[in-house]
Amino acid sequence: MNPTSPFSAHGNVLIVGGGLVGASLAIALDAAGCRVTLVEAAAPRAGAQPSYDERNLALARATVNGLTAIGVWPLVAAQATPIRHIHVSRAGEFGSARLDAARHGVDALGWTLPARELGSGLLRRLDTCKQLVRMAPASLVGLEQHDDGWRAQIKTPDGIQHIDAALLVGADGTESFVRAQLGIDVDTHDYAQTLFVCTVTPERDPANRAWERFSDEGPIAMLPLAERRCGLVLTVPSESADDVAALDDADFIALAQERFGWRLGRLTRPGKRYPYAIRRVAARSLIASRAVLVGNAAQTVHPIGAQGFNLGLRDALTLAELIAETKDPGAPALLTRYAERRAPDREGTMAMSHDLVRFACMPQPWMAPLRSLALMAYDRVPPLQQALARRGMGFRGEPPRAVLERLP
Repeated sequence: MNPTSPFSAHGNVLIVGGGLVGASLAIALDAAGCRVTLVEAAAPRAGAQPSYDERNLALARATVNGLTAIGVWPLVAAQATPIRHIHVSRAGEFGSARLDAARHGVDALGWTLPARELGSGLLRRLDTCKQLVRMAPASLVGLEQHDDGWRAQIKTPDGIQHIDAALLVGADGTESFVRAQLGIDVDTHDYAQTLFVCTVTPERDPANRAWERFSDEGPIAMLPLAERRCGLVLTVPSESADDVAALDDADFIALAQERFGWRLGRLTRPGKRYPYAIRRVAARSLIASRAVLVGNAAQTVHPIGAQGFNLGLRDALTLAELIAETKDPGAPALLTRYAERRAPDREGTMAMSHDLVRFACMPQPWMAPLRSLALMAYDRVPPLQQALARRGMGFRGEPPRAVLERLP
């Protein structure tokens, strides 16, 4: 297949966006024998892709199952750290909830992995794809709809090229150009929060334990990493973000220590900090005529609970599963089925993250006993504990079959 000239749209899938979700979808479709063209704005190397950054991803168990199924996990597993315990609490309140992998009969609830390591593994796996055509650096600049698909104008270093596709996939992030071109509106909520991510070294070994701690200022999370390091996620009100960014290392670590507490002893050696403004952006529709949205183009959620990439990968693997079972990847019935299957997981995850940040971070004193009682119920009532663990591990609604595969 030659991307420099038009070809029949029949059976071809055009993915716009080569980030974590778009690359995963391209790999899954190629493995299923589908013809795929992947348009990536960045050059095909880890350092050039914006989503392959210094964030430390918390990968749910279902996500690792899915990455195993598409041949990515074996390439990155050595850099991952298992999460065997999770502790959730709120500053100044008595309730807490704890999840333990052994209690739920698994070796790990999830794993932590730097985004750049996952990105590097995805790029290596993309290099082994058989039918995939990658256009990078390249960008979508125009679309023309036909009865049987789309003709896309792609800007490349060699000029404008045209690609015909039976299905157009927008995997191009929160500010999706594809979504805008399709005329799909969004609902947006600005949380007026900014999160800072970096690594720190705690005095005590985190011992495969992750923490999520809430306060009036927002949540703070600590994720276990290799070599006794931790990934710190510190949320602050946006009005304070510039002041926090200007802190020197000593003052920043003092702020983190004050917010997190002393469960891991003294925190030291903060790495480079990266700020991210937090907004919820949800597309009002996942599908259009012979077009579909996945990942952050479909929904960008609050990072509380670390559900962003996990949710997006389930988008990708569900779509790949449905496409593999049909000759026409853009068929209206297929896209309707995709939207129906994703609805419970998508809506449930978005509601969970949105409601949790409102409930857990609201400053009203009268909420304190309610929050503590809710956390204690999740900690001590087996059905609630089981539901919390299952959803935290990424099993909600009708998940794609790939995430249900057992790890070797």
